[in-house]
Amino acid sequence: MTAAAHNGQNGQKDARKRVRKAVHVMRLPMGGLFRHVRDLVAGQQEAGIAVGVICAEPPDERAAAALAKLAPQCGLGLHVVSMSRLPGLGDIVNIREVSRLLRWLEPDIVHGHGAKGGMLARLAGGAPEALRVYTPHGGSLHYGAASLEGLVYLGAERLMRQRSDGLIFESEFSRNAYRAKVGKPAAPTVVIHNGLSVPEFEPVIPADDLADFLFIGELRMLKGVSTLIQAASSLSRPVRIRIVGAGPDRAEFEKMAAQAGGEAAIEFMGALPAREAFALARVVVMPSWHESLPYVALEAAAAGMPLIATKVGGVPEIFGSLSSRLVPPEDVAALAGALARAIDDPAALEADAIALRERVREFFSVARMVEGVDGFYARLLDMRETGEATARMGGVETPARRGFTGAER
Repeated sequence: MTAAAHNGQNGQKDARKRVRKAVHVMRLPMGGLFRHVRDLVAGQQEAGIAVGVICAEPPDERAAAALAKLAPQCGLGLHVVSMSRLPGLGDIVNIREVSRLLRWLEPDIVHGHGAKGGMLARLAGGAPEALRVYTPHGGSLHYGAASLEGLVYLGAERLMRQRSDGLIFESEFSRNAYRAKVGKPAAPTVVIHNGLSVPEFEPVIPADDLADFLFIGELRMLKGVSTLIQAASSLSRPVRIRIVGAGPDRAEFEKMAAQAGGEAAIEFMGALPAREAFALARVVVMPSWHESLPYVALEAAAAGMPLIATKVGGVPEIFGSLSSRLVPPEDVAALAGALARAIDDPAALEADAIALRERVREFFSVARMVEGVDGFYARLLDMRETGEATARMGGVETPARRGFTGAER
């Protein structure tokens, strides 16, 4: 057994002993953030921790179905309240409602996810003994300090620094972004990467009619769909691209694809489950302009799909020694070159896919993620019980030496 695995198991044992109840607070039950919370809930319940979830009303039938599957796993219940995305007077009502729920549930840990969940978890009362943990999941950290949104969201993050007992980042990139945009954390921090379950490493059975390339994700400008359309259209050969997903910029992308020159055939297919989409093409392309630690990259790698991705956010942390293969974001020529190489030398791309799959299997598992989070909870409780928390009251990042499976500081 490796030292990291041993420490992870010790952290899990500590968490089982110390943490009785945990409540996760988030906004929308969709996307990578919800996937992360869902996996944590299942793992923590299995570890003997009673878990509750507080979230917003599902925006559509698909999200409602996902919540319905999650509800039976929540030992402390699933609690749906009205939440708006933007800050406003409704947040006062939300804080009161979350405070009421926490007073009733009496958790040891209140864990906020994303900008809205992090705000509610740290400002709500009702459980004075509970430790407040925050995972940004990108969230506020996506905004630039000079923008109006950045002034609001990053300003709020600075005001709430002292209300955080611990911060969990899903990538080293996010932790560095927090330091650069918000400031030095006033609580212990840890990097714990997102993880995948064992079935997700099963190979995908390809469909009979395969496209050359697949994009899967939200149809927004920052996901780089326009760069992919331009790059594919610039190739001097016919290529087939399937675009899977939904989002506010779909109509604009469809118009762009219709007006593009070249020989690219681009098909928009709507939203599909990831593994169902992977079966539709030979190569997955993730041309994002901005990312945190995208689940789609992990899922494609675990499924053994050849993957072309941009060098953004925490993606280099996924690729490790293969990071030299990553493409600069918003670079049409570089992406076009990567697409051409994938067609001309599929064997090289397949070899990279095999190596990346093994790396993801080793470092990005759900078990590793849950053990890391539970171990961090246990460490924070231990700090409070032994008086170590006084070291961070002045804004000192306290090194943690036990119960971690991620990078720690």
